[in-house]
Amino acid sequence: MMNPAKLLTFKKDWEAFAGRHPRFVQFLMTIMQNGVGEGSIIDVTVTLPDGRTYQSNMKITPEDVEFIKGIGGSM
Repeated sequence: MMNPAKLLTFKKDWEAFAGRHPRFVQFLMTIMQNGVGEGSIIDVTVTLPDGRTYQSNMKITPEDVEFIKGIGGSM
């Protein structure tokens, strides 16, 4: 169970993050509304200021789906 004080801090930090990156937050909300199901692939690429890039991906398993549902239910 999450500490209530930490939850309030997280809420404040999340609101600040959302203010700085509204398009990314809207993207996340769209993904959550449409559901990330088993077999979905999450692909992430990070480009550093010097031009170097790092990329990784993961395929969602049934266990991942249950984990995501658990996070959503506890927040």
